[in-house]
Amino acid sequence: MNIHEYQAKGILKSYGVTIQEGIVADTPERALEAARTLNADTGTSWYVVKAQIHAGGRGKGKVRETDSNGVVLAKSLNEVAPKAEKILGGTLVTHQTGPEGKKVNKVLIAQDVYYPGESEPKEYYMSILLDRAKASNVIMASTEGGMDIEEVAAHTPEKIIKEWIDPSVGLQPFQARKVAFKLGLEGNALKEMVKFIHSLYNAFIGSDSTMFEINPVLKTSDNKILAVDAKVNLDDNALFRHKDLAELRDISEEDPLEVEAGVAGLNYVKLDGNVGCMVNGAGLAMATMDIIKLSGGEPANFLDVGGGANAKTVEAGFRIILKDPNVKAILINIFGGIVRCDRVATGVVEAYKNIGEIKVPIIVRLQGTNAEEGAKIIAESGLKVFPAIVLKDAALKVKEVLA
Repeated sequence: MNIHEYQAKGILKSYGVTIQEGIVADTPERALEAARTLNADTGTSWYVVKAQIHAGGRGKGKVRETDSNGVVLAKSLNEVAPKAEKILGGTLVTHQTGPEGKKVNKVLIAQDVYYPGESEPKEYYMSILLDRAKASNVIMASTEGGMDIEEVAAHTPEKIIKEWIDPSVGLQPFQARKVAFKLGLEGNALKEMVKFIHSLYNAFIGSDSTMFEINPVLKTSDNKILAVDAKVNLDDNALFRHKDLAELRDISEEDPLEVEAGVAGLNYVKLDGNVGCMVNGAGLAMATMDIIKLSGGEPANFLDVGGGANAKTVEAGFRIILKDPNVKAILINIFGGIVRCDRVATGVVEAYKNIGEIKVPIIVRLQGTNAEEGAKIIAESGLKVFPAIVLKDAALKVKEVLA
């Protein structure tokens, strides 16, 4: 589950990570109020207005309606409300949102931390995530922090520092020092970075996250280390242990079809193809997507109706798939283990009747428990449904209907 920057910073702060302080607002007036509070609490006189969406690249992104950047600097209280107004309610387009962009419902008003002092501020990159290949967590860091970290990873990967953490023993003090040394830090800045890394790792483990990305981590002009930005992904499967974190979900940032599928108890991920698929079981769903591609089509979605598929879930799956205008055909691939194929067939027929005319062709492959009964129900329904027995037959049918 993705969360907003201001929410991620709240988690970090609760684990002792020093952050760029900020207050979230949803109107220009509240943005100004937030800036006044920040001025009183931190003494800052410049303010960073940051769009809050579930996507990176906000600093270089543009608000379609006003041509404002997604992250702007207000050099006085008088500039805060007008600059927030140019972002709020607009559609922010970044390299991660795609051309459709995302609507901005909130902004974070943050303190200015790039103040002058004894040395120049320096930006670093740091993230913690699970390396599945090594069954370990890994800290990734770089001296090249900022908005172009993707370019660094692509063209100068040697500038990315990696330190693997054995989850059975956790982060050791020497490993945090090792990362800080490799970043070229010394003196008080090194001590602050070591403390920062330990706190960040505790936040990662304590919140059951799959990724923490801080870009940039800032060394201020007086050698403090703090998180200026934060991108966090929480493990959905662990949210039952974190009721407070589960409440951070913002469904307005998610695909409406994926939200609807979640309510119906379906595992659905929207893709960009033209063949909708409805399958029971994640492994079979992946194989079905491969078959679609081999047939010359492109999967329009991943949809796992689960082991307990019935008429209700099948109908819900149909409705969700058909809301995608790119879908030109639907492939239903069910293996009857726990689920009975006759129940799925009944669900297909009932869904067809309840939804009304379905203009796209439907290929149904049923195998396993009560497969013959299911095939008979489909055959006697009189509906425009193409039966298939083996995956190869299903692939040929998909190719045929797309031709």
